[in-house]
Amino acid sequence: MRRRGFRSPSWTASLTWKSAVFLTAMCCTLAALLGFLVHTAVTRQTVEQAREKTLSRLEVVTDAYEAGEPLPPGSGIDPPGLPASLRALAADGERGTVVADGPHRPGDRDGRSGPAMWAAGPADGRALATWTDYSHSARTIGGLDRAIIGSSLLAIAATLLVGLFAVGRVTRRLHQSARVARRISAGDLDARVHDPRTARPVRAQDEVAIVAGALDTMASTLQRKLQTEQRFTADVAHELRTPLTGLSAAAELLPDGRPAELVRDRVRAMRALTEDLLEISRLDARTEQVDLAVHELAPLAERVVRASGTDTEVRVAGAARVETDRRRLERVIGNLVANAHRHGRPPVVLSVDGAVVSVRDHGPGFPAYLLDGGPQRFRTDGAGKGHGLGLTIALGQAQVIGARLDFANPPDGGALVRMTLPEYVRLDDGDADGNPGGDGGRGATDDPDGPTPRPPHAM
Repeated sequence: MRRRGFRSPSWTASLTWKSAVFLTAMCCTLAALLGFLVHTAVTRQTVEQAREKTLSRLEVVTDAYEAGEPLPPGSGIDPPGLPASLRALAADGERGTVVADGPHRPGDRDGRSGPAMWAAGPADGRALATWTDYSHSARTIGGLDRAIIGSSLLAIAATLLVGLFAVGRVTRRLHQSARVARRISAGDLDARVHDPRTARPVRAQDEVAIVAGALDTMASTLQRKLQTEQRFTADVAHELRTPLTGLSAAAELLPDGRPAELVRDRVRAMRALTEDLLEISRLDARTEQVDLAVHELAPLAERVVRASGTDTEVRVAGAARVETDRRRLERVIGNLVANAHRHGRPPVVLSVDGAVVSVRDHGPGFPAYLLDGGPQRFRTDGAGKGHGLGLTIALGQAQVIGARLDFANPPDGGALVRMTLPEYVRLDDGDADGNPGGDGGRGATDDPDGPTPRPPHAM
C-alpha cells in the first residue's frame, strides 16, 4: 500500500494566508535585526561608561596604595570575589576590567550579590582591584531588551493588521471577479464585476481593476454574440413554419406513390427540425416555466418507452417519486431513448433506480468532444444522422427541471447517459389542509391512462 504524502490544508493556498506569512516573517526579521543593533549599541555604551568609571576609581585606589594611605571601601589586594581571569591578568603586569558577580555584602538575598564591574592592576606581584555596582546598568539593559521585544511585537501586530486589511481588499475584489466569472460560465450573461476603479476613470487603475474591466468587456461581447445567435435561430425557425405549413398541405394533395411518400417524409423531418429550433431558442432565452407535480418515476419512464415505439428494455431496480415537470421529463427521456436507437446498437436498456434514470446502448459510444464538453448543436459523429439537437434539447430541459445529465462510455463498450432527478421527500404524513399523501395539496400524480407524449426528436 503506497503511503500518501502530507498535503497541506486548502486554506494555506490563499493569497491572504501567504501574505500573512510573508508579512509576519519580514516583520520578525526586521524587528530582530533592529533589536539586535539597538541592544548591541546601548550595551556597548553602557559597558564603556561603567568601565571608564571603574578604571578612574582604580586610578584613585592605585594612588592611595602607592602613598601608603588606607584604600577606599570596595578595594584591596586580591580581594575575595575577584574573577580569576582578571587576577591572572594583573599578575602578568597588565590592567583590565570584567563584569562579574560582586563581593558578598550584608543584606544580599540568599547570600547572592549583584553584578559588578571589576578593575584590577599589578601591585607588587599581586592584584590591586576595585569594583563598582553594575546592577543599575544591567537593569537598564534588561529594561531596554523588554521594551525592544514589546515594541517589536506591537509593530508586528500593527503591520500585520494593516497589511491584511490592504491584502483583504485586493482579495475581496479578486473573489468578486471569480464569482462573476463562475456566474457567466453558468449562463448568467448579465453578471458584471463593476469594479469602482473601472467605473470612475479619473482614479488610477490597478491590476485587479484591469482584470475586472476585461472580464466585464468579455461578458458584454459574449452576451451580444449569443443574443444575436439566439435571435437568428428563433427568426429562422419562425420564418420556416409558414412555408412548411403550405408545403405540408401541398404534399398531402400529391397522388399516392413512392415520390409522394418521400416528399411527406422530408416535410415531416423539416417540421421536426423547425420545432427543435424553436425549443432551443426558448431554452436559450431562459424564459421556460416549469409545472411541478409529484410523479411515480418508473411508470412514467415505461410510458415514454411505449410511446416511442422502439424495442427498448426497461429495468426497474427501485421505485421513487419525483417532483418535476412531467412534459419536460418525458421529453428528456424520449430524446435519450431515440438517440440511443439512432446512434447506438441494440440492445438498448432503460434502467430506473430510485431517482436515477439510465439509458444504455451497445454502439460505438459517445465521441470524445461530447464527453469533454457536453452535447453541441449541429455537430454529430460524422455518420450524417440527425442534427445534433436531440441531446442538446435533453440537456437544456434537464437543467430546467433541476436534473443532472452525465455522459459516459462504459468499459465494455456502448454509450451511457445517467439522469439524476431531485427525489421527492415527504415531510410528514399529511399537509396542513389534512390532505393525505403529503403532496402539499397539489393533487397531482401520474395518471396511467393520461395522454402519452409525442415521439421526441433525437440527434
